[in-house]
Amino acid sequence: MRIDYQAQIWREGGHCIAHAQPLDVASAGDTPEAAREALDEAVQLFLATAADHGTLNVVLEEAGYTFAEGQWSMPDWVSSETATALVEA
Repeated sequence: MRIDYQAQIWREGGHCIAHAQPLDVASAGDTPEAAREALDEAVQLFLATAADHGTLNVVLEEAGYTFAEGQWSMPDWVSSETATALVEA
């Protein structure tokens, strides 16, 4: 079974953080490539654990995936933006 996801990677201190959307799984590494590899492993383990527990379909549905014609599809991304929030301190 193939499950697609969107990976976002950013620097935080001396490490890179990788986050899989819409699954909400994250991992880290010293380089963007290492963070991405760690994320791929974390997603695999997350999905395998859900499958082992019999909850994979529920997990995917709650993350916004839809099932049609024998395959799961992630939500259609409308945009990816950087935004700013103003906070009074």
